[in-house]
Amino acid sequence: MKSKPQVPKNWKTAPKEPIILTDETNLVVLYEDNHIIAVNKRNSDIIQSDKSGDAPLGDFIKSYIKIKYNKPGNVYLGTIHRIDRPVSGIVLFAKTSKGLTRMVDAFKYREVQKTYWAVVRNPMPKKEDFVLNYLRKNEKRNKSYAFQEEVEGSKLSELQYKVVGRGTNYTFVEIYPKTGRHHQIRVTLSDLGSPIKGDIKYGDKRTNKNASIHLHARQIDFIHPVKKTPIRIIAPPPDDALWNEFLRIYNGI
Repeated sequence: MKSKPQVPKNWKTAPKEPIILTDETNLVVLYEDNHIIAVNKRNSDIIQSDKSGDAPLGDFIKSYIKIKYNKPGNVYLGTIHRIDRPVSGIVLFAKTSKGLTRMVDAFKYREVQKTYWAVVRNPMPKKEDFVLNYLRKNEKRNKSYAFQEEVEGSKLSELQYKVVGRGTNYTFVEIYPKTGRHHQIRVTLSDLGSPIKGDIKYGDKRTNKNASIHLHARQIDFIHPVKKTPIRIIAPPPDDALWNEFLRIYNGI
């Protein structure tokens, strides 16, 4: 069944184009076993309930599991980590309490390697670099600010990046976050003078028509919490001209 475009309720600024929200009919499962499930989150999907009133992604994963395995009663699903609403890409959930506890610990102790892709408006200052800065979150504005030295209330942030290529107007960047701070990639790239396309909160000039930003959780590598085998999951980016150009440059086409 083809999904109908939907405009989420209660957006501060309504998108200029209809967008597709995930539901039971179009859920994109990237990996699944007895303990964990990974899905490709659409930008605009939410991970946890908020004031918008839109159903969180986990509700549809529960429905998917219940239908696929004909499970009676409630379905267990634990949220292992989160990504921002306008960001697309891999999100991991746990199907067992053992999977949840062990994967949360793996994130806590930096045993999970995440790789993001970003389309930024300006050239990056270097071809590749390791960036250390301090981020302080403003709870009221739901926004973080970057500092070169530690200030009161700030937390150390670490990430590495590599420029994949350059298009006519944009730069394509691969990012490897080492810490998991609030809006870490978004604020750091903006502080470097290269805001993510569509991210007006962090310095871009215009919103994307579907309310997304061009940041994508591309890949995740970890040791399986129960099987103890290495797992690598890769998520295709959204189908649009810039992401398709990123893919062509990345694959050398």
